[in-house]
Amino acid sequence: MLSLSINSHAPEPQYIQVYTQIRDQIKNGDLPYGSRLPSIRSLQQHMHISKTTVETAYQMLVTEGYVISKPRSGLYVASPFQLEPPQTQTRQMVDQKDLSSLPFAPGVASALIDFRPSAIHEQTFPFRLWRKMLHHALDHAQHKICSYGDPQGELSFRTVLASYLRHSRGVRCVPEQIVVSSGIQYSIAILIKLLQGVNHIAFEEPGYAPVRDHFLQSGYRVTPIGVDEKGISLDEVARSQAQVVYITPSHQFPTGSIIPYPERERLLQWARTNEAFIIEDDYDGEFRYVGKPIPSLQGLDHAGRVVYLGTFSKVFSPALRMSYMVLPAELARKLPSIQYLYQGPSRIDQWAMQAFMEQGHWYRHIRRIRRTYAKAHHRFIELLHAYLGELVTISGHNAGLHVQLTVKTREPASSLVKRAAENGVQVYDVSELWMTPPASEYPRIYMGFAGMDESKMEEGIKRLSQAWKGISELSR
Repeated sequence: MLSLSINSHAPEPQYIQVYTQIRDQIKNGDLPYGSRLPSIRSLQQHMHISKTTVETAYQMLVTEGYVISKPRSGLYVASPFQLEPPQTQTRQMVDQKDLSSLPFAPGVASALIDFRPSAIHEQTFPFRLWRKMLHHALDHAQHKICSYGDPQGELSFRTVLASYLRHSRGVRCVPEQIVVSSGIQYSIAILIKLLQGVNHIAFEEPGYAPVRDHFLQSGYRVTPIGVDEKGISLDEVARSQAQVVYITPSHQFPTGSIIPYPERERLLQWARTNEAFIIEDDYDGEFRYVGKPIPSLQGLDHAGRVVYLGTFSKVFSPALRMSYMVLPAELARKLPSIQYLYQGPSRIDQWAMQAFMEQGHWYRHIRRIRRTYAKAHHRFIELLHAYLGELVTISGHNAGLHVQLTVKTREPASSLVKRAAENGVQVYDVSELWMTPPASEYPRIYMGFAGMDESKMEEGIKRLSQAWKGISELSR
């Protein structure tokens, strides 16, 4: 069926609107040569317009040579030799050529050993079990498969998720407070709708740029707040007069700092006193290598000021595109007013994850990947010490799936990243995560370790040492 729209308030008659839209789709290549147009009757019924309107528009297209009539068959888009060359096809060829020259163009495979912090190892994914859970979901949902679900997420899944969060992260909530969504940025988009009247947010500096940019593009005033070894500066937060603060308290991205208990209580007190909200992004709170995992900030909140964000990307798979948000009661009550603006991820995936949890596979999976990543983390730190030695200082390595390196050189971080890439290694410049990069003494780099096996990890760090050979201040 053609993609057409009729504007009843437009000055042009409806037959002109139909004719113009079909003509333009033919000229720009959206309707290629040989395409058959819908019959007059089917287009009339689909568009809810008169038969005369369609007949007149079609007759104009035939008269001007855009379509030809084949007896007892219908109307077809005319040969391209009878028309102007489709402009869209030419433009697409140019655009694709331009894209192919980009270093990270879609579909262009990179030969680099990539220490991307968001990557996880493919061997951690339970392919056999997940396939079984998908079959289970389909077998037990035949009566629901042909209908839309709750935009907030399947109630049965949210019930299981609430229990898991309570036991694993100390999150105190009921299913009605949970929104299941398709990624953290999707959760942020929903949250912005719920925070009507709020337009000033304090944000970690450096911090997670995709979320920060989402707030900026939504018209928020974003105040950057410095981060030290105890996390975000609470004094700066208080001075900012922001209405919301975004934090990654269990493993700050990218510095790796962790907010200790006393500072968490001070932050909660600030939120209570100022009737402000705290957005707690617990993106890799499951992974801690020194001491016990720190419970969530939300679990300490007794005033309903914390929005808790979590994702399955790090502990399961980013391909699932499934995250969740736990709202304070005040915001949860506003959900019905915006439900038409959002829709949760695949119901089938939600049912499969529910079964995965209910049958105990999730907890075994978590234990297994904790052991896997603890081993990878230990080896990663060993290799950094072995190959880079005194050239770097490692920080943020007590938790999470990435570390930060302070490199003892006067070369800028951009030069270090370029040197690494020339030796087949991709590392990341911390300054790119700042709104206003500071004039620091030494450049800082961040690297993830979860997306590769030990041999590739060692090869990458070995290449990195070769790329950065001779840059140290210590050798001068």
